[in-house]
Amino acid sequence: MGFELLTSSEMKRAEQLAGDAGLSGAVLMERAGYAVARSVQSVVQTGGNILVVCGPGNNGGDGFVAGQILSDRGYNVELVFLAFLENLVGEALSAALSWQGPIVSAEQANILDTDIVVDGLFGSGLSRDIVGENRILIERINASGKRVVAIDVPSGVDSDTGQVRGISIRATRTVTFFRQRPGHFLYPGKVQCGDIEVADIGISDTCLSLINPKTSLNMPELWPNALLPPREDGHKYSRGHLVVVSGGIENTGAARLAADAALRVGAGLVTVASPSDALAINAAALTDVMVRRSDGVDGLVALIGDQRRNAFVIGPGNGVGSVTRGRVRVALEAQRALVLDADALTSFEGRLDELSGFIDQQHQNLVVATPHEGEFVRLFRSKTEIISLDSRIERVSAAASFLGIVFVLKGPDTLVAAPDGRVVINTNGTPWLATAGSGDVLSGIIGGLLAQRCDAFTAASAGVWLHAEAGRQIGPGLAARDLADGLKQILGRLQSV
Repeated sequence: MGFELLTSSEMKRAEQLAGDAGLSGAVLMERAGYAVARSVQSVVQTGGNILVVCGPGNNGGDGFVAGQILSDRGYNVELVFLAFLENLVGEALSAALSWQGPIVSAEQANILDTDIVVDGLFGSGLSRDIVGENRILIERINASGKRVVAIDVPSGVDSDTGQVRGISIRATRTVTFFRQRPGHFLYPGKVQCGDIEVADIGISDTCLSLINPKTSLNMPELWPNALLPPREDGHKYSRGHLVVVSGGIENTGAARLAADAALRVGAGLVTVASPSDALAINAAALTDVMVRRSDGVDGLVALIGDQRRNAFVIGPGNGVGSVTRGRVRVALEAQRALVLDADALTSFEGRLDELSGFIDQQHQNLVVATPHEGEFVRLFRSKTEIISLDSRIERVSAAASFLGIVFVLKGPDTLVAAPDGRVVINTNGTPWLATAGSGDVLSGIIGGLLAQRCDAFTAASAGVWLHAEAGRQIGPGLAARDLADGLKQILGRLQSV
């Protein structure tokens, strides 16, 4: 299974290219139907009762094919068709005409006595809310608690965005074809899909180079050079020197969490830039991490003067206001690798154009912003054309393009977007990460990778995955301070491959 994710339009293009290579739409539909039938047979014994629900498009055509195959193999198949034959064209019409069994109305559907429902109502590309008899039927299916195998995506789930169009089928399993869709992994659609099975229907992987999909699953295969072991002839400075800016005496913990994580992920040196009033507490709490006095904007300017300090994390616990904005400005002017998180982003609420003015083309491989949804909305409050977009992928992509830097939009389906349109969806997250300080650790991991000269998109993608994997490994009882230690085993496993 590939890591590329195809939008509905990209999947149509893949089918067109398959057709150009001699693989007809009828053959693709037949193979899709066989894949669905096999999936049903894996969980229901021959002679079982199957309800197949078909809609007006190719998704319904797949359902007709699957229903006929299951009927031929000894299953008792009842089929509901919520459309009119005269509205069908091409392969979908041929599939419907090939069905040899009875067709019942939605009201006649015997849902309670069925062993499994095959959902072929609506597939990829659904652009309207489900209403009327379609909605009523979906409500009945969901209320029945019966197992459901959905074709392509559960009916009602937008395959590009994961949004639910009014209502959606809750599937036990989703059978999709060639490649998965973004909506399989974006909430709330993700929870509607159940287990996802990707069926090979004969479309060649070679078409991907022509389609050039921009969205992928986040996995180590995407960033094979991000976590290389140190060179034999290396030294601590060759592994980079990260500076994490600390808040005042009441807000020091965030910077220390980030600093510890950066050191654990492989940065050669890490320094906490501490205001004078917090110097003693930071120094007493840190052993492997250095501490340097840094008051206000001028204090950071002094630290940036040492060119070996090649990466910075600004924001966690720093406070909102002109000092934090000034620190961001000097770091950007110095063309250093930089993570902007928390207060560094909120400090530019209502001042987005000011932040944009500090950023040029050189920063697209150097700077990562890591907002959660609330920070994202505050930062882009003046850009309603961005925050009003329905799709999280579209929002984060628009943000990355507007500012020309990499964005991490945190959440249960964390996204990483580059200015050039690339997006990865992270899928190994865990709700145990929803705890105070977790985001500070993520900033430190990304900062540590930036210090080791990873480009911004690679550092962000790898950092998000490592952070989530550490959270999954720790699980119940997780506190943010556990995450840095949790990285050691994960890094050892990846670097030994």
